[in-house]
Formats: sequence, structure tokens, C-alpha cells
Amino acid sequence: MNSATPNSAMRGSNHVGMRQFNERIVLQAIRHHGAIPKADLARLTQLSTQTVAIIVGRLLDDGLLLKQDRVRGKIGQPSVPLSLNPQGAFSVGIQVGRRNLELLVADFTGQPVHRVEVLYDYPDPDELFQSMAQGLQTLQARMGDLWPRTVGVGLTAPLSLHKWADLMGGQAAQALALWEHIDLLAQVQRLTDLPVVFAKDTTAACVAELLQGHGRSERSFLYVFVGTFIGGGLVLSGHIMNGERGNAGAIGSLPVGLATSESKGSGMPPQLLQKASGWQLEQALLAADHNPLLIHQSAIMDAAYAEFTGPWIAQASQALAMTVASAAALLDLDAVVMDGSLGAPLMTALMAATQDALGQYRFDGMHQPPLLAGQVGAHARALGGALLPLHSQFFPDKDIFLKQDAA
Repeated sequence: MNSATPNSAMRGSNHVGMRQFNERIVLQAIRHHGAIPKADLARLTQLSTQTVAIIVGRLLDDGLLLKQDRVRGKIGQPSVPLSLNPQGAFSVGIQVGRRNLELLVADFTGQPVHRVEVLYDYPDPDELFQSMAQGLQTLQARMGDLWPRTVGVGLTAPLSLHKWADLMGGQAAQALALWEHIDLLAQVQRLTDLPVVFAKDTTAACVAELLQGHGRSERSFLYVFVGTFIGGGLVLSGHIMNGERGNAGAIGSLPVGLATSESKGSGMPPQLLQKASGWQLEQALLAADHNPLLIHQSAIMDAAYAEFTGPWIAQASQALAMTVASAAALLDLDAVVMDGSLGAPLMTALMAATQDALGQYRFDGMHQPPLLAGQVGAHARALGGALLPLHSQFFPDKDIFLKQDAA
């Protein structure tokens, strides 16, 4: 039986590809299960004891694994658990946002170790790339002798920064409009000798949740990230879904109302980003001469700002509840995970209000997914960016083992 498509041919891997695949399987097993002896690794990966011993020896020589103290049991020889070496490899994440630039170094276990952040009112290209170059120099200086173990840069940003120029207005609109003609990936690659890979910002945040958060227990979930603008990602059966154009899980564009035959122009139903983005709350604060960046601080929940937070939470939670109900019917989700760059108390209040609003929807004939607070937090986009090069170089990848070539 030939399962190949008419325009492709499948073939098994060569010996090098098989070796790389098995190495990654061993690393992934240790990443998921923690420190583990070689005998248990062999059972878990279904590789032979000899194969595991060879792989472990090679990974120890490469500095990717560490031997832990011997564990003495009741029967047999003491076992030596093996763990990932946090300093075995590092990666840089760069997150370009509409309000901030964040650079972050993650170690081999996926934990952030160094971070640089630059805040701004809007992303002026010239200033942003200058700040990015300085940030990379700062991180390299902080890493010192460990910098050569950095394997790559993961760059994350909204797919179309320029498309929200009209919404932000003023000088911000002029700066955002410039991004239409800028190749962000190429510009960042000029700043470093490390290989640079790109992912949409909310997809990167979803990667961080998949690898470091609820993804370790939830197989299928919709990921919601609330920042200056709201966005999302989608995980099905343990895999990130990107879609043909990279827009799978792009919930910001989801309509949250019914159109009618008279709905044209401004009468069209709003999208989620117009109802549940931090931008609306920022503008309300700004109109009252308050600092719009308060939305990222715990102080936003002080009584002095209740007249702004109350209406925003009410409208955002209603829109989010509709989104959750629609997604549940379409995707049969295990959970919906909400995270964001907003202040923690504001996120907690938004989640509670969304949970209440879900009570207004019927879930007959479908599973109502629980609403879970994200485990990564405000830096999920930058951390997800940093995880991308680590994932591409050290995680199991079926394309290493089974290759598909053009006929």
C-alpha cells in the first residue's frame, strides 16, 4: 500500500537520522519525567539497554545531561538518575509587542535566566532595532563564558503589526504603518550570528504553555492571551495547530455578535479584539489622564480605577464566554487556558467574570471545557520564543526520522 501523495516520495531515515531521533526521544523522556536511571529510560523509550547506554554516554560527553547522586534500593545495584543539565544549552527569545520589547534567555530546562525589557508607547522601527541590538549585547555580557552554548534566537511578534495603525491612531499609527515594508526576521538576523526562527507572538506563548504549563496534562486546549490586543493559539492532541496561513487559533478576529442584512460598515458585529483587548481599558484610563500602562500593574484593581475596570471586565468577559462556547462546540476541547500580560489581580477578576458569564450559555450535546489560569504568565511570549530553537534542535521531530522529498 502506497500512502505517499502523488507529488512526493517517502523514505526511511539514514543511520544519522535514526541516532538523532533516538537522542531526542531520550532527552524528551527525561524532560517529561525528571531525573531517571538508564534502566527506567530503556523501559520508557522502548529502546534497548545498550542503545540507551550509548546515547546517555554521548549526551553526558556533550554536557546535556548530569548524573545525580546514587539511589540505593532494596534489590540490585544502586541506580544513578540522569537529569538535564540546565547549562547544557541556552536560547534567546525576542518578543516584539505593540507596547514593549522583551529579550529573554532560557536554559536547557526551559527556565528563564536573564531578561531585558524596554517599554514604549508604540514600536518605532529605528528605536526598536537599536534597543534590540543593545539588549542582545546586554544578555551576552551577562552570560559571559556560557554564551557560546546559546543555540539560536526565537523571534515572536504579531503577524501584521501595521494592520492596527488605524486603531491606535496618532504617532503610533505612523510608526505602525512603517512595519508593512519591513522584513522583521531579516532585520533581526542582521543583529546576530545565531540562527533566528519566527513565530506569531500568541503561538509562541501557546508553545510555552504547551511545554512548560498545562500542556503537560491537557491534550487539547484553546489558549487565550490577553495583552494590549487579545490573541490565541490552539493545541489539539498535544500538537500546536498553525493552519495554512499561520492563523489557527486567531481568536482576536472572531465575531462576537450576529450580523444582519443591514450590517454594513460600522454596523458589522464587533470582533473579540474590539471587546476584550487591554487596549480599550488603556484608552479609558488615558482619557481620564491616568497612566495607560496601569493595566499591567496590580494597582489597576484599586478602588480609584473601578469606574474603568468594571465596565471593561463586564464587556470582555461576555465576549470571552461567547468565544469559549463557540470553540467548545467546534473543537471538543479538554480545557481553555487564559493568560496575559495584564496585572495578576485584573486577570483573576476577568477569569472569574468569564466563568460567571459561561453560565448564560447552554452546553447541551458538548463538553464544557474548564477555564484554567495559565501557568507561564506575562512573559509567555518571550519564553515561547526562546523555546523554539531548543525545540527544533533537541525535541523529537518526525521529519528527522521519516523524510519526505519532492518526486
